[in-house]
Amino acid sequence: MSTLKRFFKDTFIYGIAAVLPRVINFLLVRIHTDALPTTNYAENTNFYIWASLFSVILTFGMETAFFRFYSKEEKKDPLISTTFIAVLAAAFVFVVFGLLFYNQLISLFSFENNQLQLKLLIAILALDTLAVIPFAYLRASGRPIKYAFIKLINVGIIVFINLLFLKFIPIFNENETYIPGFLTNIFESTSLVNFIFIANVIGSAVCLIMLVPYLLKFKWTFDTLLFKKLISYSWPIAIAGIAYVINENLDKYLIGQLIGDSEMGIYSACYKLAIFMNLYIMAFRLGAEPFFFNHSDKLNAKETYARILNYFIIIGSLVFVGIVVFIDFLKQLFINHLYWDAIIIVPIVLLANLFLGIYHNLAIWYKLTDKTRYAMIFSLIAAAITIVLNLILIPTVGYIGAAWATLAAYGTMMILSYFIGKKYYPVPYNIQKSGSYLIASIVISYVSFVFFRENYLVSFGLVFLFGSLIFYNEKNEILTIIKRKK
Repeated sequence: MSTLKRFFKDTFIYGIAAVLPRVINFLLVRIHTDALPTTNYAENTNFYIWASLFSVILTFGMETAFFRFYSKEEKKDPLISTTFIAVLAAAFVFVVFGLLFYNQLISLFSFENNQLQLKLLIAILALDTLAVIPFAYLRASGRPIKYAFIKLINVGIIVFINLLFLKFIPIFNENETYIPGFLTNIFESTSLVNFIFIANVIGSAVCLIMLVPYLLKFKWTFDTLLFKKLISYSWPIAIAGIAYVINENLDKYLIGQLIGDSEMGIYSACYKLAIFMNLYIMAFRLGAEPFFFNHSDKLNAKETYARILNYFIIIGSLVFVGIVVFIDFLKQLFINHLYWDAIIIVPIVLLANLFLGIYHNLAIWYKLTDKTRYAMIFSLIAAAITIVLNLILIPTVGYIGAAWATLAAYGTMMILSYFIGKKYYPVPYNIQKSGSYLIASIVISYVSFVFFRENYLVSFGLVFLFGSLIFYNEKNEILTIIKRKK
């Protein structure tokens, strides 16, 4: 099997593991927006802003460091045990810190009206942190099917609990259908929004239990020298991760602070439509990250990386165009009509996330050359752009300013990584070809969104035209990859 064919096969399996659960979770947006008023949906958004931030802090770049050293270290046991013990210690310290400063954290996170949320936040973060290294091991050791199976079990639990408490029990109550007493007591004593987090806790706990057998396979030692190497590599990535959380979530937080919780809820719900691009990027990264490291010593590595970026942009551009031209159909399908006012942000956010995906592909140069400080630098620059533009634009033009700030931040990261990467690890990217696909997708999306909203005949024609152009240019390369066996 050819290198690229194997890459796409693994990416497809990881795509199922990443995309299918998140698609199912995305379908819950309709359940959430139907069940919750916009202010309660803002609570959900606020909760996961803090969860995102602390998940990066607790794992402190150790997952990426694990992949980097897994391909370099001959003895895997010390690497696996050292990285796991490190994140275990971080999780333990976090739990103790949360209990000692419980009242202060309640105020910091704005959980005064719903204090159970802090306990649920601590539980989710601790459980998910402990699962990071076992999941990384499954990916690095080439076990995508087991990885996918555990992820699907996790999401199945989450979906079941959400549907039970946010949809079916309210319907049963309305129709005076019998409900077991213990479920009625739980439902009546718990804020509706908390069931989203309770589902997450139970799903994460079951997930970790299923990963325990993989942890028991190794000899448990803590290699101090190896840990110093790991932390030297990972800390800039951790800083970059924190900056990424700022880039991804500060807009929502500031909208709540500067405009109002209702607008924060509306913006966050429409922002969810960008998940289709995020799912594609995530699936690609799950397959690409271990592949890039494992393939780095091959003679044709750089040429392979260039071809992969071209395919990434092709598929990403198709995803971008497809979502924009059918955006009004998607909003009716997935989001309650009370949240539609912010739909104008979706094309901007989609393009911003496509830029971010290109950046992740370009970023292989600093990961392979161990210059991870550039990840920190790029992300901090983007975070500064996010902060400044949000503070300027949100009070003047509203939440659309937040979307433009996201686009500016991720576009800057992409451009900086490309030009600086040419100096340290030059890859022969075909910028003219890939760039033409990207520009064409932007033009087609703009024309469709501005002039042909809900004219699906014209929109479908535009998508078909774009896809035909791509196939005409790439058909020989695609057929070669499909036919190649070695």
